[in-house]
Amino acid sequence: MRFDTVDIHNPDELNLIFGMSHFIKTVEDIHEAIAQTQPSMQFGLAFCEASGPRLIRRSGNDDALIQLAVDNAVKIGAGHSFIIFMKNGFPINILNTVKMIPEVCRIFCATANPVQVVIAENDHDQRGVMGVLDGFKPLGVETEKDIADRIGFLRKIGYKIG
Repeated sequence: MRFDTVDIHNPDELNLIFGMSHFIKTVEDIHEAIAQTQPSMQFGLAFCEASGPRLIRRSGNDDALIQLAVDNAVKIGAGHSFIIFMKNGFPINILNTVKMIPEVCRIFCATANPVQVVIAENDHDQRGVMGVLDGFKPLGVETEKDIADRIGFLRKIGYKIG
């Protein structure tokens, strides 16, 4: 077995969700879930089929985001993995909806940080996701000022009241 890392290409530092699923209708269900939960969100998604024709299935409402998802899915090439890129919204707006889709098995990350996917590959043409590297190591522990800044930021963007 060989291990490698694959960089997620995300030139515009867009938010993304990367996960695992188990069925061909993943693409339709994710598309419908996003469109119903966050209609103004632009998105593209790609899903690596693991059996049968083993195609990269794709959908979305923004051609550039669909292509970005497909390009990354080709690089990752791990069966049953999916990736969603989004604009005009954040993972927090759709994450629980995506997690509740019956065929979604796991979410590895939801982030705009640099991401590397840790891949294992064997001699039987199988490739799987071992995990992800999301962002960077901490530089320290927050101070009282950092806490106040965090709470102020959350209030500013509407996630905290009072």
